[in-house]
Amino acid sequence: QAQLVESGGGSVQAGGSLRLSCQASGPIFSTYTIGWFRQAPGKEREFVSSIDVSGYVALYQESVQGRFTISKDNAKNTVYLQMNRLDPEDAAVYYCAASAGGRTPSDPQSYDYWGQGTQVTVSS
Repeated sequence: QAQLVESGGGSVQAGGSLRLSCQASGPIFSTYTIGWFRQAPGKEREFVSSIDVSGYVALYQESVQGRFTISKDNAKNTVYLQMNRLDPEDAAVYYCAASAGGRTPSDPQSYDYWGQGTQVTVSS
């Protein structure tokens, strides 16, 4: 059964950094696009970033472009989201998810499996 486990959330001050991790089961990691989404209280879940199976195609939401970097470690079946220059607007529960190929990476409906989420808090 597919499994995605996030970690690395926490509390930081504005301008700080966090690195989120998403460990996926082997078959999922090697064949699915992995995406990061976030959801703040009272808001809809929104796309943050995604990385394809090859690891060469990464997409970002415009508001995080240049501050966040997605990467994958094949040896650890893990996808990372390095978040720098965090802003209070980035505070949310962050989820990683897995999508089979050929679908729109920024659309939550494209994803088949979801992790449990990890909380990111940014104080001003």
